[in-house]
Amino acid sequence: MSTRALSRRDMVAILGAGALCGPVATHAQQSAAKRRVGVLMNLAVGDQEGEARYTAFREALQKLGWTEGRNLLIDHRWGAGDLESLRRYAAELVALSPDVLLAGGGPTVEPLRQAARAVPIVFTNTNDPVALGYVASLPRPGGTITGFINIEYGVSGKWLELLKQMTPNLTHAAVIWDSSFSGGKTQLGEIERVASVLHLRLSPIDLRDPNLESAIAAFSREADGGLVVTASTSATLHRKEIISLAARHRIPAVYSNRLYVFDGGLLSYGPDFLDQYRRAADYVARILKGAKPADLPVQAPVVYEVVLNNRTANDLGLKVPRIVLLQAKEVLD
Repeated sequence: MSTRALSRRDMVAILGAGALCGPVATHAQQSAAKRRVGVLMNLAVGDQEGEARYTAFREALQKLGWTEGRNLLIDHRWGAGDLESLRRYAAELVALSPDVLLAGGGPTVEPLRQAARAVPIVFTNTNDPVALGYVASLPRPGGTITGFINIEYGVSGKWLELLKQMTPNLTHAAVIWDSSFSGGKTQLGEIERVASVLHLRLSPIDLRDPNLESAIAAFSREADGGLVVTASTSATLHRKEIISLAARHRIPAVYSNRLYVFDGGLLSYGPDFLDQYRRAADYVARILKGAKPADLPVQAPVVYEVVLNNRTANDLGLKVPRIVLLQAKEVLD
């Protein structure tokens, strides 16, 4: 009887332990099945454009079968263009042991690379990753980093063409370019080529010039002028000062991306960044399934857009030509 009683107790204990451990084990299996992605954005939390990019990335991942809470965890941080914050947040994200990292903007790549030398990184809208040493080449990146470049420099002449369309009486243009940026001379050269075709005079102004403000002021004294601001990380980070200078001196200006227009700039022609984040989601999904960044070529933008700030046009006393309106993907009022 004693042996039979012990057997029953043992059986109850075993069944009870199984009942207790079952949900825990199941939860552990579910957690183990989830993959982890870290996202470091260069813009500030609450930034309208930044939120739109992050949402585009998440929605694209979901369409590819990766849903937060089911088989995916996403940790994200917002650096607001501050290098110290980017370094700190990069370390925080890496400490969470992600399977892959998304570098949301050029300035986020280096902090992530320094913090996580073995974790795959997919970057978006980054200038010249070969010159910066992130990849060996665009078609064959090598290593653990790949992604999407900010712009193809061959489109740089379009900025001047658009400025001429916006201000038909244009006779000369100032070009703000960054001499410290590897792609600066290439962009300037393409603009010079188009200026020759359009019979326009150019006045290059180095972004690094300590007399930048006085140079713009001097340029503004001559009638029928306009401004082109080329693409570089430094120009983007200092965009509010540049926009303020253009407004103060009442100079029509064309910029390299839509961020300027949302901050009060007149007109932009540049990549559709939401499209880049959707394409980045595809690379992240492929890496989660086993693809190697070294085998995923760095890609150039495929979709470009014109964005117009109608209020700024009115402030400058400009009537927007129909040819510009037809090209505009978005018009801000």
